[in-house]
Amino acid sequence: MASPQKSELLHGSLDLIVLRTLRLQPMHGYAITQHVARLTGGVLAAEPGSLYPSLERLQRQGWVTSKWKESPTGRRARYYTITRAGERQLDRGVDEFERFVAAMRRVLRST
Repeated sequence: MASPQKSELLHGSLDLIVLRTLRLQPMHGYAITQHVARLTGGVLAAEPGSLYPSLERLQRQGWVTSKWKESPTGRRARYYTITRAGERQLDRGVDEFERFVAAMRRVLRST
C-alpha cells in the first residue's frame, strides 16, 4: 500500500491549523507538528521552517502567547497558548475557510 503524499499547506492555512491545535491545550512546536501529522494521516506537514515563523506571526498579532517550561522529557521547550483574541480569530478564520471551500466546490463542479 502506497503511503500518502505530503502536501504543502495552502498559504494562510497553517495559522488556522495552529490556532485550532492550540485550542485543545498549550503545546510546544514539536507536539504541534506531531498533532497535525496524526490528525491528517500524514498528508499535511507542519515543517519547522514554516511552523516557527507562523508561531512568531501569531504572537505578534496577539493571538498566541508563549512560555518556557520543562517538557515531559525533561528538556526546556517553548509552550504556546491561544489567547482570547486568537479564539476569535480562529472562529473568523474557520468561517472564511468554509466560504472558500464552498466557492471552490462550485467552481470545480461547474461545467
